[in-house]
Amino acid sequence: MPKDKTESHNRIIPAAKQEFLEKGFQNASTRSIAARAGITSGGLYRHFKDKEAIFSELVDPAIEKFDAWMESHIKRGYDGLLSGNYDEMWKDNEVDMIREVVYPNMDEFRLIICCSQGTKYEDFVNKLVMEHQRIMLETFERLREQGFPVKDVSEDELHILMSAYTTAIFEPVAHNYPLEKAMHHLKTIEEFFLPGWHYIMGC
Repeated sequence: MPKDKTESHNRIIPAAKQEFLEKGFQNASTRSIAARAGITSGGLYRHFKDKEAIFSELVDPAIEKFDAWMESHIKRGYDGLLSGNYDEMWKDNEVDMIREVVYPNMDEFRLIICCSQGTKYEDFVNKLVMEHQRIMLETFERLREQGFPVKDVSEDELHILMSAYTTAIFEPVAHNYPLEKAMHHLKTIEEFFLPGWHYIMGC
């Protein structure tokens, strides 16, 4: 009688997570994942077409949560900007995102940040920097239209600042800090960067 495919599938996921966390995507092997899950390599390929499909199943739910948080954060900022409720623009920031989204999905984000070389996720932080840079440039223009004394920052300068900030907030993930230690460090990052963003944006 054939084994329950759902049961096998559910064994593959934690086995693959451990394999990827220990070895990274490039050095992980489907043979080893199958052995950890207690199935054959052929059995594994009945569930996933390749190694990256397994990796995607592990991290995509976390990325969906991340994207939903960012979409809400950006919308709230734009709504505050358009309505003149500027306090709403600063209601939350990426430090809140780390606490609310990343740490409840810590293993998945460690996979993305530390173990994804060789996958479509390996450029996650840089893509995030580029998207934030685009949004910030749009925000600068809208603030200028409303009379705010936005500083003249070149795209290169903004890219450097956004890279420094984004890399910094993900450092606790890269170092696998416990939440309490992470939030202590992130509070320092927040206190360092936020006055700078206020200064540049003139509000």
